[in-house]
Amino acid sequence: MARVLIRRIINTVKAPKAIGPYNQAVAVGDTVYLSGQLGMDPKSGDLVEGGIEAEAHQVFKNMKSVLNHDGLDFSNVVKCTVLLASMNEYPKLNEVYAKYFTENFPARVAFQAAGLPKNARVEIDCIAVKTKLTGESGETLEA
Repeated sequence: MARVLIRRIINTVKAPKAIGPYNQAVAVGDTVYLSGQLGMDPKSGDLVEGGIEAEAHQVFKNMKSVLNHDGLDFSNVVKCTVLLASMNEYPKLNEVYAKYFTENFPARVAFQAAGLPKNARVEIDCIAVKTKLTGESGETLEA
């Protein structure tokens, strides 16, 4: 018999409303898929001012709001996708990123995009798991 998984839609007023036909996050089983977040103020829907650093901080605040709405935090994140308007801003993004992910870093990929919604400088999505995560940090195994 096939296993049945429940799909739950996750939306919170503490993060910007989706600007298209999608939800802020969808959970299937113990896996939560967060849609890309921009550096938008949740109340006004406008991008915050101050460049890549300000936008990146707001992205993480928005991600945190969606994660927290489902009882999660950044320690539950296992994968991020980062889209940047310019790879020249990659070092600045990394500085902000390191303030939110401080250990047991998730897997990540970063791309430069030809254009992002609302002419944003950065967009980040992620995958999180609801199960408690344990494991070793930083150990490198050689073949």
